[in-house]
Formats: sequence, structure tokens, C-alpha cells
Amino acid sequence: MATIMPEGEEIQRAIQWVSENLEEKREQSLQKLIEKAVFKFDLSPVDAEFLASFFRNRKSG
Repeated sequence: MATIMPEGEEIQRAIQWVSENLEEKREQSLQKLIEKAVFKFDLSPVDAEFLASFFRNRKSG
């Protein structure tokens, strides 16, 4: 099932930022990175949930 990407530029930047950090330091907690991204990119609660869901689905898929 395809993931629908929200249109906001900040969520796209957050996904890129989390992805880059995961590649650089694999021992980092995904949850902590998502929390940092929410504040860094000033994401709404809906965007924060999308970000968490995106990486959960990516990890399991």
C-alpha cells in the first residue's frame, strides 16, 4: 500500500532529516529522532503522527 505524502514542505524536510540521521548513526532511537524532528520543523500533531507512521511502516516493510 502506497503512503500518501502530505504536501507541507516541513514534513518532507523532517522525513529527509530523520532518514539522514538514521543512516549516520544507526544506534539512535527512532522515537527520539522523531521527537526532535517535530520540534525542529514545528510539525503539527497530524504531521507528527504521519512522520511516526511513515517510519514504522518503512521499518516493517
